[in-house]
Amino acid sequence: MDSLTPLRAFRRIVELGSIARAADALDLSSAALSKQLRALEAQLGAVLIQRTTRRMSLTDTGRAYYAECCRLLDGFDTLEQSVRAQSLQVTGRLRVNAPLSFALSTLAPLLARFMQRHPQLQIDLSMEDRLVDAVGQGFDVSIRLSAELADSSLIARRLASLSQMLCASPAYLQQHGRPASVAALRDHALLNYSLAQADDGLQAPGDARASVNNSLMLRQLLVAGLGIGALPSFLARPAIAQGQLEALALQDWAEQPRHVYVVYPTQRHLLPKVRAFVDFLAEALPVAMDGDS
Repeated sequence: MDSLTPLRAFRRIVELGSIARAADALDLSSAALSKQLRALEAQLGAVLIQRTTRRMSLTDTGRAYYAECCRLLDGFDTLEQSVRAQSLQVTGRLRVNAPLSFALSTLAPLLARFMQRHPQLQIDLSMEDRLVDAVGQGFDVSIRLSAELADSSLIARRLASLSQMLCASPAYLQQHGRPASVAALRDHALLNYSLAQADDGLQAPGDARASVNNSLMLRQLLVAGLGIGALPSFLARPAIAQGQLEALALQDWAEQPRHVYVVYPTQRHLLPKVRAFVDFLAEALPVAMDGDS
């Protein structure tokens, strides 16, 4: 029994003018409700209701206590309704972490749509290619591009898949030729992504001419004709469509598929702002990455 139960029971007795009628309304026995009333009076050290076999009436103390009960209970109910209403609204500040290249190329237009849909929500976006401690740094949601996620306390939801595409500019290929195998890459300038989680097949043939920790920068170097490198498909395909890069197919080059995950600390009492963002990404991201998902 919570501390408000005796107050609500007392109020019901007064409003209905009878312990029996109040007991029926509260789905209790008259004896149980009478016991609650006696316990409340004992706790207060005062008689609230004068009871006889024929009628009941409030004492002066009971009348004052009833008025105060109504004020407190109505205020608490209003507060509870307000909190419940707020718990259904997408408001507050949402802290999001995402890889820089992915955020700028793919997430940005989606984030704009989400913010327009929820004008009362504030977004705090941190773009970082290195893996961060989502819980330790206080992020509500993190977006990760990975072949698989390590075991953790985070809840992960896979949203889409992507591939790594071996690319070079038309000018580079015209000048240096098109390799047919991984072994043939030894004769080419290689450009590597230094934060790759696993060997993409470009490390072994020889030392890279350049190693960068950002895929957008890597794409710029490839477009400039400085060598051959592997790009995520969401960055490679637009450049290929514009004729800036060409995709290479090597007979013995295979890469592990990667996926786009959204991760968050827990599903218990999931805040509306987090649930809304995760559901939005699950709906919008596969469409935005059409051809990858």
